[in-house]
Amino acid sequence: MEQLIELAVFAGKTAMIVAGIGIVIGLIASSAVKNKSQDDLDLHELNNDFKGYKNKIASLLLSKKELKQSLKAEKKELKKKNNEKKNTIYILNFDGDVKANAVDQLRQEITAVLTTASSDDEVVVRVESPGGVVHGYGLAASQLLRIRSANIPLTVCVDKVAASGGYMMACTANKIIAAPFAILGSIGVVAQVPNFHRWLKKNDVDYQEITAGEYKRTLSLFGEVTEKGKEKFTEQIQQTHDLFKNFVHEYRPQVDLKEVATGEYWFGQQALNLKLADELKTSDAYLFEQKDSARLIEVSLKPKKKITEKLSEALQLSVSKSFEKIWQNLLEGRRGL
Repeated sequence: MEQLIELAVFAGKTAMIVAGIGIVIGLIASSAVKNKSQDDLDLHELNNDFKGYKNKIASLLLSKKELKQSLKAEKKELKKKNNEKKNTIYILNFDGDVKANAVDQLRQEITAVLTTASSDDEVVVRVESPGGVVHGYGLAASQLLRIRSANIPLTVCVDKVAASGGYMMACTANKIIAAPFAILGSIGVVAQVPNFHRWLKKNDVDYQEITAGEYKRTLSLFGEVTEKGKEKFTEQIQQTHDLFKNFVHEYRPQVDLKEVATGEYWFGQQALNLKLADELKTSDAYLFEQKDSARLIEVSLKPKKKITEKLSEALQLSVSKSFEKIWQNLLEGRRGL
């Protein structure tokens, strides 16, 4: 009986705590509307990772004496290197979807890098994208050009795929490094518009499409497909392709557009032969080679959790622990009975 009374009191206290936290969350939520949280800029030094791997393996392979000597020698070497001026390689990652949604993060990361980077440094962007909407990838490529405009060497690494809009981004680089089986190219434009006009007509469904301007609509989902509309739509696609080709030619004049601007894609070695890439290597290999001569700083923007989210998580954890304790006490009580 006493145990049940204690559990009831404990449950009551828990309920009061939960209610109190809920009130606090409500008050903070009302003020958080006015003060939006900013994203967190995360800086991660890859050199420390490499050093950590080395020391961990050494601790397993070497005797205590050998390990001590190794660490002493490493410390001496590190002190010597600290006196030497090192350039910095800033590493950004772009994982693109059809809408190029990652451009919002990329633009802020580039702004952050440009506040400190100089022409002695380098920016490496690992691009992974099969392409997508023209305006989205056009903006992403323009963001990379901000780096070149600041006279900072830009290297794009492609480990898997940089095709179509992804290659539009890659070609802005001073140097393109591709993994042996990475996919590059696809310098072409595609547009697909399903049309249900015949189906509507067959089922006696009227569809009205009213426009102002001769070419406001060329092809649409439900309107009638006309030869004039198809011709104009094709013309617009060709114009976009010409813009794409001119962009590639401006930043990679060594590429023979007659050979590569066919919409085809190529694997690493083929891309190298066609001068779509400058070197065959993974981004990991390239960065590992630079670890002794440069500081490798990976820059990423991570959404900052709002205070309400943090409190909500704390509340859930508190409630979870409270009920776990209640359940544990109940089980112990049953054992006692």
